[in-house]
Amino acid sequence: MALSDPIADMLTRIRNAGKAKFNSVDIPGSKLKTEMAKVLKEEGYIRNYKFIKDNKQGVLRVYLRYDDSNAHAIYSLTRVSKPSRRVYLKAGEIKPVYNGLGVAVFSTSKGLMTDRRARKENVGGELLCTVW
Repeated sequence: MALSDPIADMLTRIRNAGKAKFNSVDIPGSKLKTEMAKVLKEEGYIRNYKFIKDNKQGVLRVYLRYDDSNAHAIYSLTRVSKPSRRVYLKAGEIKPVYNGLGVAVFSTSKGLMTDRRARKENVGGELLCTVW
């Protein structure tokens, strides 16, 4: 079945697996999803990720992170730019998420990056999602 928004599907699978207290979640793989998992790992929202090759498109396995009281590390995972409404921001328009406590993921000409890095490198792009 073809998905109209594979990024939203990935975020929903991570959100649902966190609520169900799963250790890991399998997502149909792609380069964009792997880069997004890399950004989430660098920011400490997931423990790890692994791309597993198969005869089709591959599977991205994301290992979720929980704290000592077994609470999920991600409180909110929201898709901002959608296929029906794309959201593009210039470098000067990028604001911190929850006063810097959260992270916004941008798709720029230099690849996927967080809002902090986009402001530092003075590049804008499509606002994919926010995480906190």
